[in-house]
Amino acid sequence: MPYVTVKMLEGRTEEQKRELVSRVTEVVSETTGAPKEAIHVFIDEMSKNHIGIGGVRKSDQ
Repeated sequence: MPYVTVKMLEGRTEEQKRELVSRVTEVVSETTGAPKEAIHVFIDEMSKNHIGIGGVRKSDQ
């Protein structure tokens, strides 16, 4: 039973997240042979003030 975690900055619409879960599930099923019903997709959204790149928070850019 595959588990997939997608980490991304917050701000996507519900429709975008729905599509992401659908497509990730499809690809994992195709590549691993796992049934779609056994694939778990977790979306971990991060606030822009909780991530820094090159010493600068995304919220400060």
